[in-house]
Amino acid sequence: MFSKQQQKYVQSLQIKKYRQEHHSFLVEGAKSVLELLDSDFEVELLLCTSKFLVENEKKLKKILVEEISQTELEKTSTLQSNDAAVAVVKMKLNLTLQAGAKEFVLVLDDIRDPGNLGTILRIADWYDINKVICSDTTVDFYNPKVIAASMGSFTRIQTFYTNLQTYFDQISINKPAIIGTFLNNTNLHQFNFPDAGYIVLGNESNGIGEVVEKFVTDKVTIPRFGHAESLNVGIATAIVLDNLMRRK
Repeated sequence: MFSKQQQKYVQSLQIKKYRQEHHSFLVEGAKSVLELLDSDFEVELLLCTSKFLVENEKKLKKILVEEISQTELEKTSTLQSNDAAVAVVKMKLNLTLQAGAKEFVLVLDDIRDPGNLGTILRIADWYDINKVICSDTTVDFYNPKVIAASMGSFTRIQTFYTNLQTYFDQISINKPAIIGTFLNNTNLHQFNFPDAGYIVLGNESNGIGEVVEKFVTDKVTIPRFGHAESLNVGIATAIVLDNLMRRK
């Protein structure tokens, strides 16, 4: 039986403090959970309806499964509609990442909105970018809204949270290309991308901060043809990566 203590534990993982304390996070909904089951994440516990259990019985043999009612699932999940499952999953270690030969890495400077981060992860996955470096002030990768917005792409993206000034200080000895998005600089459509490097996206309101800006080797601008004041950071990410891939 699904106990009140279990329910309290699962619900506590909606809060960053308890995710960090237990080193666990939530994955919710049929699509995200099925993507999870095909990944290398360690599943601590899966709570699911009888329908989901029957439909996916073969995939669930090696993990701890608790069958719960639809009502219990709704009380446990953060999603407005979830008739399938909630998984409790162990976090991965925060390991250092760097761009390899002929590889690009995304760098996120102070992205605050979980929906934006989840969308960026999904876009990165679409364009086969599988490393994302995040500033310490960027929203938590394991936030349930980030996981939901990534639509399963979180299983294929490696992240590393760090102080970006310290990080760029350490890698600057290799003189990598660090490309950042700014206003009124080199037209992105005319920019010649190098073979490898880092692509920096900044805060939703303030863009790339001054501390990170000093490390940027190439400043690019998405040309504006209309009158909109700005672009959503997720959309900007997609435009930059699409231009990158077309040139590759």
